[in-house]
Amino acid sequence: MSVEQEQTERTIRCLVAKVGLDGHDRGAHVIARALRDAGFEVIYSGLHRAPDEVVQAAVQEDVDVVGISILSGAHNTLVPKILDGLKEYDAFDDRLILVGGIVPDDDQEELRGQGVDEIFGPGASMEEMIDYIHENAPER
Repeated sequence: MSVEQEQTERTIRCLVAKVGLDGHDRGAHVIARALRDAGFEVIYSGLHRAPDEVVQAAVQEDVDVVGISILSGAHNTLVPKILDGLKEYDAFDDRLILVGGIVPDDDQEELRGQGVDEIFGPGASMEEMIDYIHENAPER
């Protein structure tokens, strides 16, 4: 198989991360399953992960997409810590960073300015998210 064929056939690797004290993971499980069904390789972090644990998982698993699921309202504190950690490991620029959960409009603008690529709130469809990942996942 040529390098070109390998790159076009490479499976997109996604980390679905639950950060902080948010104990609601039903949605993260549904998303992980939908991503798997769409052909992505999915790593699920489990509940109650510290930002550094999410960063370590993203780096060690060499994921293309970091999906952060957060419903606790601590997005303005926890997401920037993950972004900073990815930058420290030089693992930010070639990753797609997604946030899912309840994020007020004003906070969305701030998170996007810090480097979050897209935010999927309540009512976002799986198809919309899967299409976004297909269209925007970095080619590495």
